[in-house]
Amino acid sequence: MLGLPKATELAKALPKKAIFDRFKPSPTDRKLFDDQINRLSIVAEISPQTVAIKASADVSAVYVVLVTLKTVECDKKNISLLSKLIDQRMLFVLQSGDNARLAVYRAEKVLMSESKPLADWKVSLSGLDLEAMWENIIAQIGGIDLTGGKDLNMTIAENDRQVKLQKQITALEKKAMTERQPRRKWELAEEIRRLKIELGGRSNE
Repeated sequence: MLGLPKATELAKALPKKAIFDRFKPSPTDRKLFDDQINRLSIVAEISPQTVAIKASADVSAVYVVLVTLKTVECDKKNISLLSKLIDQRMLFVLQSGDNARLAVYRAEKVLMSESKPLADWKVSLSGLDLEAMWENIIAQIGGIDLTGGKDLNMTIAENDRQVKLQKQITALEKKAMTERQPRRKWELAEEIRRLKIELGGRSNE
């Protein structure tokens, strides 16, 4: 799976009942989890025992968790819940039919890839140690550019900020199109201009 070396392969079920009994999520979280997720299993372990890469101070292994879904989509709350309950570095393969999305949890945020056939997914293992390799996997899934020694957490936060700003701009532009009062329309235009400057655009856009 994911083009990983055969030595990494595992077949270890993660029963939902055992997770619920041990960690006792809230009834709301449990219902959402149960409604969307059919079963979970650890299908690979990336560690010094399975690949030629050394552990780091913070990362001794990365586990690939296959999440077989009941639904096409998987709410990010489910991935966040699993990541907070289980103290391991986990790469989630969210499978629905023949397709899958990859997901990880980092910097208090769930990053998800696009959906494509599971057989087409290939994850590149690169880095001087497991921590660097883990960050490179996260960058692959999140479409994050780490060239020039960029900090992963700071890049995720900045990307998130830009997405939020763009959503604000889009919402204000829509509101400005229907606004009839000249003064309010001008105020909206000024706010849009300010946000575009903050986003990195030009003030005369």
